[in-house]
Amino acid sequence: MKKVILSAMLATASVSSFAAYGPAGCGLGTEVVFQNADEWHEHVLAATTNGTSGNQTFGMTSGTLGCDVPDAPLAGGVAMFINDNLEPLAVDSAKGDGETLNALADLIGVQGNDKTSFNQVMQSNFDTIFASAEVTPETAYQDIVTVMEKSPELAKYLG
Repeated sequence: MKKVILSAMLATASVSSFAAYGPAGCGLGTEVVFQNADEWHEHVLAATTNGTSGNQTFGMTSGTLGCDVPDAPLAGGVAMFINDNLEPLAVDSAKGDGETLNALADLIGVQGNDKTSFNQVMQSNFDTIFASAEVTPETAYQDIVTVMEKSPELAKYLG
């Protein structure tokens, strides 16, 4: 029940900004358009610019526009996928199955029987990955990597 309630909270929470980058997150709105934002409405406009133009996602995957890319052991657009699908990923992780969870496994390159293990690991570590309603795509990404590192059958997919 706790997982379902937390999933519902995540579904209603705004997850477009990363706490480390301030209220508007990283991106063009923060780095260029509203560079010296200090009023609440400027942060809202910067966050809107970051989220609606798609530049925040690009910045997170490329390390540009003021978005620092953490060590990225997962290949491809995994960070971007998590950013775009955090809410349904939380719901599927709580269930241990679902379209978004399967898509993430495919994107990471999880093969055959390891997909069942991946789903189980994601479900059993839901409380670690989605620890609160304030989870961000960045923290979810880092926690997924940490969880996979601890699983011998999944660690091989980290590169």
